[in-house]
Amino acid sequence: MDHFAALSCFVRVAESGSFSEAARGLGRSQSAISQQLRILETHLGVRLIDRTTRRFALTDAGARYLADVKLVLEALTEADARVAEQESAMSGKLMINAPVNFGTSLLGGFLFEFMQTYPKIQLDVSLSDRFVDIVAEGFDLAIRLGAVDEPNIIARNVGTIERCLAATPAYLDNTGRPASPAELGQMNYIAHAAIPGGGTFALTHTDGTKQTVKVEPVLRSDNSHMVSEAISAGRGVGLVHAVLLKPMVESGVLERVLPEWHYEAQSVHAIYPSNRYIPRRVRVFVEAFASHLQKLGQDG
Repeated sequence: MDHFAALSCFVRVAESGSFSEAARGLGRSQSAISQQLRILETHLGVRLIDRTTRRFALTDAGARYLADVKLVLEALTEADARVAEQESAMSGKLMINAPVNFGTSLLGGFLFEFMQTYPKIQLDVSLSDRFVDIVAEGFDLAIRLGAVDEPNIIARNVGTIERCLAATPAYLDNTGRPASPAELGQMNYIAHAAIPGGGTFALTHTDGTKQTVKVEPVLRSDNSHMVSEAISAGRGVGLVHAVLLKPMVESGVLERVLPEWHYEAQSVHAIYPSNRYIPRRVRVFVEAFASHLQKLGQDG
């Protein structure tokens, strides 16, 4: 008896609930699947599945055996992956998803350094501000800004990014520079649709004082690049990541608004499917990116 083949057939049938689905998934005939199960039951001396012409159900013994067999097959798959990974020496494809503006402004430079360090890893990067189901869409990992509450994933906090209010000097020359958060309500506000609170948000003073601000955005978008472009074009005031704002202030493109007040720092997470085995290239990427963000924070 080919024990591995028989176990694979049993697990596929039990999980799919159908002999025909199991046959299609394994690329075999239904009769071959049935034969493998009969051989396995004969070998064990116990019935695993009760069959009728219309349906089947796992026996109590079958349900217990399924739980144990899945652990065995997962361990074997993990062992195969480890051996293959050691042989591949940090090579293969790495599929990554990240928000648009974050990806172009903060992730890009890091990726280029990573490519130089690990030239055998093929990066496949998708930038999108929409919610991406990394498990369903086959990504190895994604970068998430803010809180993470998703099933079947592991989330590692790799750092935080400070966020400040900014506008162009020309816009502020025209409207006047606000002296307090309350004055933001009389200014054009550019908002990102993903930030909770709608037209209400909280600012924190350097002394720890908090103040709630109400605004009516003249532009709200779920695309972070459009938000940034609108602010840089002098259409109003909005939130900008501090590490991005610094060079823009130095070059005179933007000016920080209410410099003693800041928005709550935004957490950055690297998320990946909660498999039993995480490829080494994913672990190395996450560690390197966490170090990169830490250095950006120190430089900022």
